Amino acid sequence: MQSKPDNSVSDTDATPMHLYEYAVVRYLPAVEREEFVNVGLVMMCKRRRWVRARIGLPRDLLRLMSPQADIDAVAGQLASFERIAAGTDDRIGSLDAHERFRWMTAVRSACISTSRPHPGKTTDLDTTFDRLFDELVKR
Repeated sequence: MQSKPDNSVSDTDATPMHLYEYAVVRYLPAVEREEFVNVGLVMMCKRRRWVRARIGLPRDLLRLMSPQADIDAVAGQLASFERIAAGTDDRIGSLDAHERFRWMTAVRSACISTSRPHPGKTTDLDTTFDRLFDELVKR
């Protein structure tokens, strides 16, 4: 009987590989129009009990898309993603990392939502998070 390969280490060296999931945080000024701006990233590694979120709010772009929007209120709502990921939110912060991630990425019809989660593997979660944020959110 063959044993399954150990996917926790890379083939080239003994560096541990981490399976992760990420989702892009989006602001939809008018939900019914399905137009959105990528405003953040949330990423989780269940095995490491690691979750991280970062928000990068392009205020000028949001004002162009939705002049009537209360950008400060949107910023306040988006800040909850960082608090939840850090475990400092009073209501959700005490949950395990993967449960907080699932709560943040739950499907909802609201002006703030996320993409569906996408999987990946990496040897360095923080570097991968920074790269994904730069590619998908940063302008």
